[in-house]
Amino acid sequence: MEQLFSQLLTLGRRMWKYRWAGLLAAWLVGGLGVLAALLLPNRYEASARIYVDTQSILKPLMSGLAVQPNVDTQVQMLSRTLISRPNMEKLVRMADLDLGNQSKAQQEALIEMLTRELSIRSTAKDNLYTLSYRDKDPDTAKRVVQSLVSIFVESSLGASRKETATATTFINEQIKNYEAKLEEAEARLKEFRLRNLELTASEGKDAASRLGELSNQLDRARLELREAENARSAAKQQLAAERARLDSAAQTALQDPSAFAMPEMDARIDAQKRNLDVLLQRFTDQHPDVIQTRKLIKDLEEQKKRELADMRRNNSGSLGTGSASTGTPVQQDLSRMLATTEVQVAQLQARVGEYSARYQQALSALKTAPQLEAEAAQLNRDYAVHKKNYEELVARRESAAISGELDVASGVADFRLIDPPRASNQPVAPNRLVLLAAAWGLSVAAGLGTSFIASQLRPVFHDTLELRDVTELPVLGVVGRLNTPAEASRARRSMLRFWSAGSLLFICFAIGIAAMAVIANRGA
Repeated sequence: MEQLFSQLLTLGRRMWKYRWAGLLAAWLVGGLGVLAALLLPNRYEASARIYVDTQSILKPLMSGLAVQPNVDTQVQMLSRTLISRPNMEKLVRMADLDLGNQSKAQQEALIEMLTRELSIRSTAKDNLYTLSYRDKDPDTAKRVVQSLVSIFVESSLGASRKETATATTFINEQIKNYEAKLEEAEARLKEFRLRNLELTASEGKDAASRLGELSNQLDRARLELREAENARSAAKQQLAAERARLDSAAQTALQDPSAFAMPEMDARIDAQKRNLDVLLQRFTDQHPDVIQTRKLIKDLEEQKKRELADMRRNNSGSLGTGSASTGTPVQQDLSRMLATTEVQVAQLQARVGEYSARYQQALSALKTAPQLEAEAAQLNRDYAVHKKNYEELVARRESAAISGELDVASGVADFRLIDPPRASNQPVAPNRLVLLAAAWGLSVAAGLGTSFIASQLRPVFHDTLELRDVTELPVLGVVGRLNTPAEASRARRSMLRFWSAGSLLFICFAIGIAAMAVIANRGA
């Protein structure tokens, strides 16, 4: 620590030797700093505040029908990309900043200056944006901010409509591509179905399933055929039995005439006989009623004899011709049943034959069916994929159209101008108080730096030890100097002038800083 203090003391002595050079540098730097702080032109700031309302009542109502973009993200990205070269060129024209520009270099410098000076501050939580710009002319600053507000609002609408148009164009191109693909898939599928009609009628079943189904149908048809054949045999047996019974009854009637009973005729004769007995009990034989009744009985008996003779003749002819007549009602019913079963057996035989042919055909096609089914599945899958994509693209095109109409109706967001563009009456820059303080600091630093550099360029030794360390030679002795009263008086006057000049520099800066502080307080 003692060695460090000794080095600092030595450095201070060396710098003190060149104190006047340091003081001169401090005055020069301080004067230039003050001059720069006073000559810098005033800059006025114009600002405006915009609130972006991203909530719209139409968007919840159109949920599911229209595309709902992230409006907050779009607005934030728009605010970040607002200060771009195309927008700056447009801003220059809108604010009439290019009227005084005569060269391309001046225009480039103006655009660079606008890019640096324009400021967009936002609070992402509240969607509140502050647009500000500083210029030496307050009216120009106000025009620039007004133009920037217009560009901010118009860029949001233009970007949204451009995105909608781009999306619609892209979707239309994709729809045309998928229409061509869908037509090609439909043509391939149609050609395949025409070549393989048996697969078309299979309703999506594979060859094994179709073969099993045909086998079941064939088994059912054969079972129904056997049932119909059994029913036909039973009907034949019943018809034969009925014919045999009728033939037996006819033979019996020929051998025994009494077998031909006529119940109705016998009942009429018996009734007339009982009536005759009643009449005889009341009247004599010569009574007209008795005579009439006996005549009626005689007529009925003769009629019965004639009918019996006719029946005998008919039965004899029937037996002689082999019983070719239709027979009794039972026999007629059995004949109809037999005819019905014959028709059913013929139908079932045709069905069994058809199912057998189909079964054999399906069995022979079973070897090539897997390849055909795989090809059909591939064609159906390609067609289904193209159709699904096509339908989704059409639905999205309608959704994009609705979204475009929604953006036109409600806009991306509602831009509300909270504070219109307004330029401040008092300049906001430069801060002359800070500049004066900085100039004073720079002047002090310049003075100390100049003294330090001069002491390093032309060093002076104030100590024998330092001289010996630097030269690495032994110091044999030291010769002292005695100042005369005149020299001592000059040294005191020089010291007084130095401290007076340094104090004056400090006082000037203090007065200037105080004056600027008073002026700033009055302006506020």
